[in-house]
Parts: sequence; C-alpha cells; structure tokens
Amino acid sequence: MELILASTSPRRKELIKKLNINFKVIPSEIEEKIDKNLSPEQVAMSLSKQKAQDVFFRFGGTVIGADTIVVFNSEILGKPKDENDAFFTLKKLSGNTHKVISGFTIINKDKSVTAYDCTEVKFNKLSDEYIKKYLQSGLWKGKAGSYGIQDGYDLVEKYIGSFDNVVGFPTEKIAEVLKEFDTEKKS
Repeated sequence: MELILASTSPRRKELIKKLNINFKVIPSEIEEKIDKNLSPEQVAMSLSKQKAQDVFFRFGGTVIGADTIVVFNSEILGKPKDENDAFFTLKKLSGNTHKVISGFTIINKDKSVTAYDCTEVKFNKLSDEYIKKYLQSGLWKGKAGSYGIQDGYDLVEKYIGSFDNVVGFPTEKIAEVLKEFDTEKKS
C-alpha cells in the first residue's frame, strides 16, 4: 500500500522521504476553517484532519494530512499576508519563546489517528536590519510564523523538541503512528 501525502509543501515532501515509505502527493483542496473555540493543539489537529479526510474521501488509500501553526502568547501566527505582516511577526518573535505545533492525521478504510507534536523555539534578538535582510530572501513566504528554521539564517537561539516538527512535519511521531498502518517500505 502506498501512502498519500495530502500536501503540496516541498518541506513535507522532503521530510516524508526520511521515513523510507512509498508515497505520492495528492494535495487537499479544502478551504481551511479554524474554530476559534479550539486550543492551538486542537486547531492544528483539526486542520490536518480536514486535509486528510478531503483526500481520503476523494481517492481512498492511506492518507496523511498535516498542518503547522506557530503560537506566541496564546495567539496563532499564521502565514503572513505580505512582507509588512511578516516583519511585524518576526519583530514579535524576536528575543522571545514561542511554540510550533504540527497536527497530523493518518486515515485509511480501517482506522484514523490524529495527533500533534509541539516544539518550543527561542528566537535570537533580531535587529530591524536583520529582519529586513531575511525578508529580502523571500524565504518567509508561505510559512507559519513568517520563518523557516531551516532557511540558513540565524533566527533561532535554541529549540526544545523536534527540529522536523518546526520545519512542518514531525517525522519521529509520525513514524510511530505509521507502525499501526500497513505501509510498504521502499525497496
């Protein structure tokens, strides 16, 4: 059985390769709906479930959906609307600690498992000039919290938890859950 990744994220596609599992990509077509009454962990899991179910109900198979959010002072920091939004998000995170939460759902005809991973990330104190230099790279686009830990910039002082989770796909936890599903290893 082949795993279906319900995401177009190039980062998730790279990280799933670490699991040495046959997979193909079929993106979810849902419009993300966030219930404001949910905790951040529940939001991440809900979004991952929406994505996985969308692809599963259209194509069947074994599907994995994932969603990553950044939380600072109980506020969910989504993907930036524009460069100005990204600047102010990075300014907020500068010198502070935030959480990166990735929800994931694995579903097939026999079972469905939804879980999450959480990593604490402490940012370095960033000058306005350094933030502008990072923004000029364009690497912030499409990323929750307006940054990528893997981007090669000195944004992060330290993190506690999974590096892959901060990138957007908690491979360690996903590997554990996948043991419950019938997936083929690459030959």
